[in-house]
Amino acid sequence: MVPRNVREKRFTDVIHSNISQGGRVPIPAFALGRAQELLLIHDEYWSNHPELHNIPIYYASPLAKRCMAVYQTYINSMNERIHNEFANSNPFDFKHISPLKSIENFNDVGPSVVMASLSGLQSGLSRQLFEMWCSDKKNACVIPGYVVEGTLAETIINEPKEVTLMIGLTASLNMQLMPPNIILVHQNYFPKERQSVEMYFNSEKMAKTIGRLAEKTPEVGETVSGLLVKKAFTYQIMAPDDLHVFSQLSTANISQRITIAYSGAFGVLKHRLKQIFESVESLPDEESEGPALRVHERLTVKYELEKHISLHWRSDLISDMVSDSVLALVLNISREIPKVVVESEEATKTEEENNKKAEKVIRALLACDCQCIT
Repeated sequence: MVPRNVREKRFTDVIHSNISQGGRVPIPAFALGRAQELLLIHDEYWSNHPELHNIPIYYASPLAKRCMAVYQTYINSMNERIHNEFANSNPFDFKHISPLKSIENFNDVGPSVVMASLSGLQSGLSRQLFEMWCSDKKNACVIPGYVVEGTLAETIINEPKEVTLMIGLTASLNMQLMPPNIILVHQNYFPKERQSVEMYFNSEKMAKTIGRLAEKTPEVGETVSGLLVKKAFTYQIMAPDDLHVFSQLSTANISQRITIAYSGAFGVLKHRLKQIFESVESLPDEESEGPALRVHERLTVKYELEKHISLHWRSDLISDMVSDSVLALVLNISREIPKVVVESEEATKTEEENNKKAEKVIRALLACDCQCIT
């Protein structure tokens, strides 16, 4: 692929050569992304060439104008080149480029560069400017993006002698539609019907181990475990502890704690945990300052004062899943305890009622026996 600086030089050389001969350069472009990139190239090139300062550059896209405030604001989200330019001034605060609202506001009196939408020349200001300038040999049309089949931009690539205007008439196409007067940065290719198309991709990717992982040469077939970091087009494998040394990234540990109300016996919770997890170990009291369990070697369950349970763990994918399971178990046990209490209270009430009934029956029998004696 042609290097970026070479492509930018071709782009600016064509425009410089054309306007030096008194020509106009319409550039049909997308409103976002590609347009802002080209505007940065133009503004920088004009700043470095004082002889072009009297040549106006316009961009005619209402959407691009509205979104320019976003580009001017979020400089920190852009590449290092923009950051360096921002140290002096905002690169999107253009010095040599002006917005153009409509064709009525355009004073066509000499050479100029106008970037306008739509990119396919179907309609809009880009189509109007193209129809105004397509018959003059001094002018050039630069197409910086891909073209869609069926659009005027795709038609002029085939160098027709005439083009159909929006009003239905035809006009001569005298622009020299060949390099360097028309540039396809992202050229489309339309294969013929039923023509086979073969594309080859290099699927092999090489990664270099650095830091602690590079201290020992792995055996053939041995698995290397670490963090895969991509920088530009290179891949590196490093230990998590080396991440801050060999990159601008860093790692952090998140320790989490949840406290839950629990009025049941701690032994019941331990019994239920052992039914679910293979590894449930009791921790010494001096280490945990009270009854505590180690679940799955990842989560600590402590019995706090005033009938509370606390869960402690270092956050990761598996530990978070374990903590969710233990939390659900504690909540289920807590919901079961009130039912047992209610059932016992109801049983007590029933027993008391039965005793009262039995006492009434005994008193009635005793009263009958007394009457019979008398």
